[in-house]
Order: sequence, then C-alpha cells, then structure tokens
Amino acid sequence: MRLLPLLAALAVLPAPAAPSLDQAFDRMYRHQFPAALQIIAAYTEQHPTDPLGYTMRAAANLFAELDRLQILESEFFNDDKRIAEKRQLKADPAVRTVIYDSLAKARELGQASLAAHPQDRNALFALCISYGIQTDYMALIEKKQLRSLSAARESHDWALKLLKLDPNYYDAYLTTGISEYLLGSVPFFIRWVLRFEETKGSKNQAVANLEKVAQNGRYFRPFAKVLLAIISLREKKPLEAEMRLAELHREFPENPLFRKEMEKLAQRRALRR
Repeated sequence: MRLLPLLAALAVLPAPAAPSLDQAFDRMYRHQFPAALQIIAAYTEQHPTDPLGYTMRAAANLFAELDRLQILESEFFNDDKRIAEKRQLKADPAVRTVIYDSLAKARELGQASLAAHPQDRNALFALCISYGIQTDYMALIEKKQLRSLSAARESHDWALKLLKLDPNYYDAYLTTGISEYLLGSVPFFIRWVLRFEETKGSKNQAVANLEKVAQNGRYFRPFAKVLLAIISLREKKPLEAEMRLAELHREFPENPLFRKEMEKLAQRRALRR
C-alpha cells in the first residue's frame, strides 16, 4: 500500500524536456560542444525527417572544429593575411565526413519537403544554413575561398526565398548580412563578378541586417553579435567590439573565448591611454 503514494507522486512529476535545437545552440554558445551534439543526436532520433536537425548537427561539428583550430579568435578574423596564410591547420577528416554527410542528408530532406510543401519555412531555412556551413568550412578550413563563393551564393539565394515568404524570419538575415559585408569588402571588379542577387555590397546594410538578428533571432542571435564584434574590429571600432563581447560574456560566462577577447581588447585600450 505504501507504493501507491509513491506512484501518485511520480505521476505528477514533470516529464523530461524534449530535446530541442534551442537547447543545442545554448550549449554551443556556452562552449559545451559535446553536450550540444548529444542534444542534436537525440533531436534527430526523435525527428528523423526534419532537415534542420541534420543542418544543426553539421553546424555544431563545424563550430567545434573551428574552436579546436583556434579560428574563432578575433585576431585571426581581423587580419586577412592570417586567414589566407595559416597553413598549419590540420582538419580532422572524420569531422569533415560528418559535416558533409549531415549537409547531404539535410538537403535531401529539405528538397523532399519543399517538393510536397513549397512554402515550408523550416526546409528553406535548413537549405540556406546548410550552404552557409559549407561556405565556412571550405573558406576557413579547406582554404578554398574562391570555390566557397558558389556555396555562399546558394545560401544567399535560399535566404532571399525565405525572407520573401516571411520577412520576419530573422535568422535568415544573418546570411544576407554576411553577403552584404562580403561584397562591400572586396574590390569592385570582384564584386562585379560575384553578383549576389539584391545585394549592393553596403557595409551599413550588412550591419543593419545583422542587428535584426542580434535583436530578434532565435538560433543566431548571439552569433550575430559575434559577427558584429568582428566587423567593429575590422572597421577600427574596438570599443564597440569590446561592448559586444562584454554583453556576450555576461550571457554566456562559461565561454572562455568571449572573456579572453574582451580582456584582450580592454588591455589594448588601457595601453593607448
């Protein structure tokens, strides 16, 4: 008889929270990549036909690899020569396989979903981000900057399709913001060849798009702040970058990168006084 009260108590306990991609991103921003991958694995097991799950599995592996190779440090991004000349990078071939297999699965599921439901926002977003991840891997790890531009354009085109359907799908502005800044940072003749649709190469527009994500994004709100900090550094506005990093550090104190880069900028500011 004593078992009945125990069973009654267990019956009213809340069920364990279902794995969500929001939880996975929170772990990534907290620099807890194994935990993020574990959540994503559980999510894809429960939602095997959702292309976004496989896209985010590729994203988590990409961020973990970028961190391992120390590519996420602001000094690296702040110097184009270091991006082009860093030859000692040794990518993990097993991680590369996971990333590209995940992207292929995401695209297969995304295209199948769009064939049945052409206005599937989730599928459009998954395809957009899948090509963005490929762009980053090719450019930053494989050192194939020029070849990565075709994937960047593909990502941009999917983002435009999504935003025309739903202008309030704020995470998609991350892609269009990157496109604007990319075109605004290259010589005119390269800009003329690239020709991203509905993109003028305006750095101001790039910042405006990223600000939308930083304020309203679901998955990429913190990442947009990281990109805005990087842009501030490249545009010789270190105080703005420091403020962005301080905000990120307050939100994600477990992430050592935010603290490290914030302290580095603060030290430079003190030396200039």
